[in-house]
Amino acid sequence: MVTSVSKWRRTMPESGTHEVQQVEVPGPHGRVPLRLYIPSQPAKTALMWVHGGAFIMGDLDVPEANAVGHYLAQHGVTVASVDYRLANEGVHFPVPSDDVLAAWRWITESQDAPARDATWHIGGGSAGGNLAASVTHQVRDGCATVLPASALLLYPVLHDAVPAPSPALAPKLDLVPEEYRFTANKTRELNLNYVGDSSLLQHPYAFPANGDLDGLPPTLIINSEIDYLRPSGEAYGAALALAGNTVTVLHEPGALHGHLNDFDSAPAKRTVERMLQWLGEATV
Repeated sequence: MVTSVSKWRRTMPESGTHEVQQVEVPGPHGRVPLRLYIPSQPAKTALMWVHGGAFIMGDLDVPEANAVGHYLAQHGVTVASVDYRLANEGVHFPVPSDDVLAAWRWITESQDAPARDATWHIGGGSAGGNLAASVTHQVRDGCATVLPASALLLYPVLHDAVPAPSPALAPKLDLVPEEYRFTANKTRELNLNYVGDSSLLQHPYAFPANGDLDGLPPTLIINSEIDYLRPSGEAYGAALALAGNTVTVLHEPGALHGHLNDFDSAPAKRTVERMLQWLGEATV
């Protein structure tokens, strides 16, 4: 989740190591834009990536989307970044989730998609982590033919009501700047806006922590250390492990929520390096 987009917007320079393409793919609510970051050499590893923004903001140009795409492509990973519909002006769940599922189906099933021979993973940050997890659950349930090889969830919001912080974390949250304060009330408000109807807050595809956790692919969760949403990632990771899944849960020391948007920072650099390492190890 984020509170402001404009201060994060920038474009990474083009590189001879990869090219960038814009495509639109069919979906149940209309065309879904994708930005493809394609390495010059054929890649055996690929990631469909979903930006965050509290379900109400963010696009393909925020660093969490664009800088991550460039970085991974520069290191040999094909990336498909999804510009899903935001929960504004009457748009609610399942529309954003449907867009991401449509993108996943195209990228893994269409003859026109890049990296047809690559192993595809799925991931996202914050609200995008929610959408990536949701689509993983839906694919596990038969909504597409190719299950992600793994899921990468960065500081995700996976619960309709985020668990309370631990006694160790709670005092640190008092130091969080206002724009990063995703308190229980604020998060509940944003989550309710996402679903549009309180009866959908418990829907297993709206907030994946409410769903069946059996049979999910290996999952990497990287939480920001000083983040009101950290308990959501931690609790989901613990529940995944209890259900018998392979899961790694880490936290980035000193980082605030959405730290990939401060892409030149040490926490962001460590996180994308961890992502790259995970993708290499999880690709067979």
